[in-house]
Amino acid sequence: MTASGGPLQRSALVAGLVTLLGLGLSSGAKAGAQLEEPLADKVRSALAASVADSAPPRPSFASIEDRLAYLRWLGATSEKLKKRKSEHAVRVEFLEAVWYESKRAGLEPELVLGLIQVESGFRKYAISVAGARGYMQVMPFWARSIGTGDASRLFHMQTNLRFGCVILRHYLDIEKGDLFLALGRYNGSRGRGEYPNAVFANRRQWLGDGTLPAASAVASGAQQGT
Repeated sequence: MTASGGPLQRSALVAGLVTLLGLGLSSGAKAGAQLEEPLADKVRSALAASVADSAPPRPSFASIEDRLAYLRWLGATSEKLKKRKSEHAVRVEFLEAVWYESKRAGLEPELVLGLIQVESGFRKYAISVAGARGYMQVMPFWARSIGTGDASRLFHMQTNLRFGCVILRHYLDIEKGDLFLALGRYNGSRGRGEYPNAVFANRRQWLGDGTLPAASAVASGAQQGT
């Protein structure tokens, strides 16, 4: 007997390893590789300041109605996420961080949730074939370029979400607000439709019933955008 097995056995083994490693695959879409591009010193400094680690302040709201809308969003979205994150406290902590980091970067939380679903399937320790890490599949070069250089920190929930949101905001600014192109650039597939369309499709699953917080409800203590 040999341990090599036939082609079908080897294919099954590879598929099993992919599953065990938690590669960022979801709904047939694969996490790509953000391209490392030269950054002007001013841009690099601004991005570095935006991802600097600090405990996020609690969100503040202009009115009680905005606060209640946020709580309704949190409850409804938590219910949708239950199948992927069964523990209530973990689920709420994750969604609070997604909302905060999304608003901090001037992004829609549902878009970020759609991106996470495509990139990692909500797996905290996902690693893609290109080496992208965590929920938002951030490439390690970003830790060196605008972070502390410690790529292992990209598996930390808040750090990963902050990097991912800041990077997407950066790409959105580069593309002058064109979300289709910005998402393609995030995935390393700019100009192709597979990835942006997958994110848009998953985003629709997270949209609520119009009870989202008003624009006046923002992440307190942080500037939107980079």
